[in-house]
Amino acid sequence: MARFEEFNAFMTLADQAVVNAGLAGVIQMVAFHPGILFAETDEEDPANYTNRSPYPMLHLIREDDLEAAVAGYPDPDAIPERNIRLLRRMGLTRVRELLARCYTASAT
Repeated sequence: MARFEEFNAFMTLADQAVVNAGLAGVIQMVAFHPGILFAETDEEDPANYTNRSPYPMLHLIREDDLEAAVAGYPDPDAIPERNIRLLRRMGLTRVRELLARCYTASAT
């Protein structure tokens, strides 16, 4: 699923599988892919790297665990914007360097 379009189609099937299994509201899936491009951004925007990863992957999270994790965190709704601001401050070159390290680390 190197192409994001293929991965996105898979995500649709995976979402439906969660519903069919009766796990909607129990499991949350978050998609990570090297080619994620958010609608409001262009290819060069470091904000895309909040959901980019070296390889296509799904992060399966138990809703109960997520609720427990954010229960003590002040303003969890601000987390995505905080992450975007951080990546934009770091800049595209630095963010790409960090992602490249993931490929190097997995080869050793």
